[in-house]
Amino acid sequence: MSLSRSPSPNRGGGWSSPGLTTPFDNLSGRASPRKGYGEIQMNGGLGNSNVTWAAAKAKSDEINGYPSFSTKNNGFFSRHARQISRSLPSFVRGAEKEKLGRGRWYPNSGTKAGRLLGFLGRSIWRQRLRLLFVLAFMLAIVVFYVTPMHRAYRRASMLGGGSQFVIILAANQGGGVMEWKGPREWAIERDSVRNKKKYAKKWGYNLEIVDMSTKKRYAHEWRESWEKVDTIRKCMRKYPDAQWFWWLDLNTFIMEPSYTLQKHIFNDLSSNTYRDINDYNPLKIPHPFNNTQLDPESISPVGDGKASSIDLIIPQDCAGFNLGSFFIRRSTWTDRLLDIWWDPVGYEQKHMEWEHKEQDALEHLYINQPWIRSHTAFIPQRKINSFPAGACGEHGEDKRIHYKESDRDFVVNMAGCEWGRDCWGEMYNFRELSNRLNRTPWEKFKDGISDGIKAMKAKPENKEGKS
Repeated sequence: MSLSRSPSPNRGGGWSSPGLTTPFDNLSGRASPRKGYGEIQMNGGLGNSNVTWAAAKAKSDEINGYPSFSTKNNGFFSRHARQISRSLPSFVRGAEKEKLGRGRWYPNSGTKAGRLLGFLGRSIWRQRLRLLFVLAFMLAIVVFYVTPMHRAYRRASMLGGGSQFVIILAANQGGGVMEWKGPREWAIERDSVRNKKKYAKKWGYNLEIVDMSTKKRYAHEWRESWEKVDTIRKCMRKYPDAQWFWWLDLNTFIMEPSYTLQKHIFNDLSSNTYRDINDYNPLKIPHPFNNTQLDPESISPVGDGKASSIDLIIPQDCAGFNLGSFFIRRSTWTDRLLDIWWDPVGYEQKHMEWEHKEQDALEHLYINQPWIRSHTAFIPQRKINSFPAGACGEHGEDKRIHYKESDRDFVVNMAGCEWGRDCWGEMYNFRELSNRLNRTPWEKFKDGISDGIKAMKAKPENKEGKS
């Protein structure tokens, strides 16, 4: 007879499973030198009931210990499960939901205003995450654009970098000593100063307004127009952490205050400037030097070709160098240049020949000193110093020089307006043009409505005039 299972090693058959076999089975399946719990109980007079040790231990725990959770339904939850479950609400699909508000009273619950307030409260609560996001966004706008925090951000050297730049504005030109200053001259100065203050405050730049009144620097000379060099040196001492200094004449006007110096010029200085003067050379200066005894940088058309070596950035107009708007960087090279540029000996020997004074002096140094060229770069004039149509206008409009509204040029310089042109008229026109070009959407909307009303009023007047 074949067996479906393998024969059991225990006498009498069956397999031993401790803890699962009946308490009356004495076949444990293993030999032990100790006597079983059942045999000890038999000697004590408890009869022949053969109880396993595990069963006795479990029974002892139930009597002497705390009730524990088990599958025998004899713990706390088994005794009270039905009572607890009856007290809990049921969530059977399709059944009627519990009406929690039944029998309760709420203020204004019966009025329309109360129902409306309740509806609004529930709607706000459902959309609370979106409302929190909107409130956080509005708070950020207030903090960074209404309070001065955005100026602090733009000014910080590690963030916006505005403190690295100093705008030097020449004000009170002559101080009324050499010629009388009337209301128009004071109005020009007021508009120019306000324009620079607003721009510097917007982007966190330093602004130094310099009094250029005529005064005798030395006992034997008047150098009022040469004071530009001495002023730059003083500003470098006053702002020791600044790197770039931007000189602006009084007759300049920043047309696009939304342009930053960093994005407009300095973030990509190599592509915004050119080192080889032959790209635009109205003075016909021979470049580079042909002396083989000079170092490679001095005889190279572009110096070392690195933007980090640029210490002077100047534009050129139709007559050569123009210092109405230029940049100079703090460096050892700059200290050396300012010393030679301001040298009284050079002024004493050449001041009668140099019509444009400090400007002609710089041109003379560039032509004759190789070390000047290796650290000088030129910038297209319309980048920082556009001219109105009346300046350099002998040969008509020049796209390199003259202001163009469609291109939104950065700065306009009314250079030479005191010689036969209306300085106040040009300043007023460019100021109004800048205000119109830089209007906010709300200002454009208001101006559109105002222009529409004016057009509607003009039509009946034209009809009456024709009749």
